[in-house]
Amino acid sequence: MTRTIVESKTKTAIIGFDQPFCVIGERINPTGRKILNEELEKGDFSRVEADAIAQTMAGANILDINSGAVFSNKMAEDPRYADNNFVEPTLMKELVERVQKVTDIPLCIDSSVPGALENGLAAAEGRPLLNSVTGEEERLELVLPLVKKYNVPVVAISNDDTGISEDPDVRFAVAKKIVERAADFGIPAHDIVVDPLVMPIGAMGTAGLQVFTLVRRLREELGVNTTCGASNISFGLPNRHGVNNAFLPMAMTAGMTSAIMNPVALPVGPIKMQEKLDALAAAGIIVPDDIDPELLAQLTGLGSTKPGPGKEMEAIRAANFLMNQDPSGSAWINFNKPKNADGTDAAARGGRAGGRRRRG
Repeated sequence: MTRTIVESKTKTAIIGFDQPFCVIGERINPTGRKILNEELEKGDFSRVEADAIAQTMAGANILDINSGAVFSNKMAEDPRYADNNFVEPTLMKELVERVQKVTDIPLCIDSSVPGALENGLAAAEGRPLLNSVTGEEERLELVLPLVKKYNVPVVAISNDDTGISEDPDVRFAVAKKIVERAADFGIPAHDIVVDPLVMPIGAMGTAGLQVFTLVRRLREELGVNTTCGASNISFGLPNRHGVNNAFLPMAMTAGMTSAIMNPVALPVGPIKMQEKLDALAAAGIIVPDDIDPELLAQLTGLGSTKPGPGKEMEAIRAANFLMNQDPSGSAWINFNKPKNADGTDAAARGGRAGGRRRRG
């Protein structure tokens, strides 16, 4: 059975055909996150650390760290900041060191800048996953030597110099090319995790069927593990969680072994809470002024005021159980136990919630 080993200093994550589905947390990424990008430009890493902890508590097995920030203010003062080859290597090193101080799960070093990849690999403790190499000739020549030098596994994305093909046969051929070129460097197939590229189902009705077919071929013909940007399938659609929740278990049954995704259900903020209070007031429903915000959020279906595992994590845990990757059901049972704010079992003390024992 193909197994891809990813390690931190103290923990091991295994991506494999005979393993529970591996969740790679995607939240530490300034691309498309304006507030995070601005904080990083100011040297503020508090949100990075909070995201690392929240994803770990939500059940992520690996944390992806992406250094693709754009420092517009610094760029105006110093033109060097317009070059990601200047910005990302230093930022990546700092990100990796910060995350390793607050969590000990394995990391995925993610950048398009070779200098950032190498700095991340040098700073990471253990054996991180590298994200990523493509079938583009220049990228192969830059990244595969790093993979060999640091003896790490790598995500292989199925596009090449011609771009991203809508033809799944072409994407398979690109993946095969990467596996073969990696072999030339002495990199085994079990250290290649192929991303077959998930297209948005809203733009291409066959996108789901395509990726399921591709994953089966990659597993059966190349013997490699697979991953994807899970939320790509639902891009542009309403109720994206509903689509994602169906897609992930279906991809798992086709043979997909990991996904880069957000494992966290983001907490309900004060604006949403006030909107709900206003709606209740308009309906003539009186809410006590001193009601606990967490209770209100749960009673009104808003979710929670605290970060926790998202619905996609629930779907993955259930699928693991159904596919006999959680044979005793212990992971499913533990997932559904009430948790304290620190992630510990709320009923652990004394075997009952509140920790009190009955007297005989």
